[in-house]
Amino acid sequence: MSAPNVSRSVSMLALIGLVAAPSAPMAQPAIRDGDPTPAACEALGFAPAATGGYGGSPRGHPAGGPIYSRAPPPASQLGLPTIPPLPIPPVASALESQRMAPPAPSRPQIVLGGSHRAMETERYPGAVANPIKRVAVEPVSTFSVDVDTASYANVRRFLNDGRRPPSDAVRVEELVNYFDYGYAKPAGRAVPFQSFVAVTPSPWSSQRQIVQIGLQGYDMPRAGQPPLNLVFLVDTSGSMWSQDRLPLATKALNLLVDQLRPQDRVAIVAYAGSAGAVLAPTDGRSKLKVRCALQSLRAGGSTAGGEGLTLAYDLARQNFDARAVNRVILLTDGDFNVGVADPAKLKDVVADKRKEGVYLSVYGFGRGNYNDVMMQTLAQNGNGTAAYIDTLNEARKLFREDFASSLFPIADDVKIQVEFNPATVSEYRLIGYETRLLAREDFNNDQVDAGEVGSGASVTALYEITPVGARPSSDPLRYGNRKAPAPVTTGELAYLKVRYKLPGQRTSKLMERPIGARDTYSSVQAAPEAARWGLAVAAFGQMLKADPRLEPSFGWTQVTDLAQGARGEDPYGLRAEFVQLVRAAGEARPQGD
Repeated sequence: MSAPNVSRSVSMLALIGLVAAPSAPMAQPAIRDGDPTPAACEALGFAPAATGGYGGSPRGHPAGGPIYSRAPPPASQLGLPTIPPLPIPPVASALESQRMAPPAPSRPQIVLGGSHRAMETERYPGAVANPIKRVAVEPVSTFSVDVDTASYANVRRFLNDGRRPPSDAVRVEELVNYFDYGYAKPAGRAVPFQSFVAVTPSPWSSQRQIVQIGLQGYDMPRAGQPPLNLVFLVDTSGSMWSQDRLPLATKALNLLVDQLRPQDRVAIVAYAGSAGAVLAPTDGRSKLKVRCALQSLRAGGSTAGGEGLTLAYDLARQNFDARAVNRVILLTDGDFNVGVADPAKLKDVVADKRKEGVYLSVYGFGRGNYNDVMMQTLAQNGNGTAAYIDTLNEARKLFREDFASSLFPIADDVKIQVEFNPATVSEYRLIGYETRLLAREDFNNDQVDAGEVGSGASVTALYEITPVGARPSSDPLRYGNRKAPAPVTTGELAYLKVRYKLPGQRTSKLMERPIGARDTYSSVQAAPEAARWGLAVAAFGQMLKADPRLEPSFGWTQVTDLAQGARGEDPYGLRAEFVQLVRAAGEARPQGD
């Protein structure tokens, strides 16, 4: 469907009351929730499909079969003004052609290690590891924060399958930021971050130290959270048919629906060969209606992701509320293959919408054809998070335990800049964040986009440094500048700066502090638990990437020992699971075996 046709579809939806227009407050019905049984959903206008029934599982359901209800729910049930009936096609008419689509071809199978596995075409950003920098030449490091966790769950999926992940699939900062470090919380919302710094000996290099920088975000109280204006954008193409894709995605969204309040609004758009609206903007009192709409989704057809994005953004903009969190939530395997499918072109689309106040979060599913490049491009440019959902437990973490940090921003365009003192540090390297690096001058430029941080979220980054007097990684220059470093404050290793914007503001604010002796610990064992756990996770990621900067004597046993010594309180068992993943990584088959 072309862009003009998408616009006409949205206009048509507006005519029949499917797109909410601002209106006077109306009396709202009591919250309706419960099991989305066929009878309950039929009463709400979602007639059971002729084939496959309800339940979200495509088992026994032919690709290209019925996708969702033919009849739109009446406006009166949406809490919208009643519109006189018009001879307008039903909601799903934009996708009607999919009903006759031929079954999606099965994926070719190959045999590896005695078991059948789908032919893999997964795509990951080919980021080059950060180099070691000489402080005398380049003393300043600048990057955008990253609170995404997609890489951790994806790495776990590979290891649970008995294989190590591809090196490009491992983003160390996303592994590190998967965990809660228990950092001290900020006192109030006006300054939304509290910093944490720890300098320890490096466990994997005897000549170096590790500087861990943590930022703990303000945890917004539930009563102070703004309304939500969400559009669920669900990939219903043929590639989403398996149990770890569309069925898991609908279960995940039902967990998010559990959290909705009366003031929140949700619309649903689905896309396959073309895009169409499944559910009009519906408030949090009508949870059962949302559940019925989700349950009616079926997989089949090709993947017109670009058209789906356009329609979802149109719905979000037509219901835009400057006081609310306006966000599109995309659930897909990233396998866009119809219409606009170039990540570079889609990057411009989501960046423009971000500037208009509509953010995008991306949740990935599936294996074999998972397109991580697409996920990262969309989330980073849409001011949202990127996560990968491999299990229902991961969905619970994202949409229940981390609900506030996923949806309610406390700061936008958060940037970190560290200036190293040449009198005390000769070299440094940033561990991870390869796709988040910024130019030095970008730090003070409020026009340059950077990462978003949600309520209660924390950000962690680690630098490996070489102290002056230790053996450097490279020889000194024969003809280099031999002037003594400029005088500096005695004992400082570095100076930390953080820039951020409060939500809705255009001008950034600055936090800064020195890093010095008060942050330094004589041994790893003497360091706080948060620092020791960060070392363990960073070591795990570097081992998976076969990083040559780790000494040969450092191996999986040392990573396990680090993790075991820093498990601390573990209410959800995430750290215990990590220890098991470390052990699995030591036993897993390398890629290609």
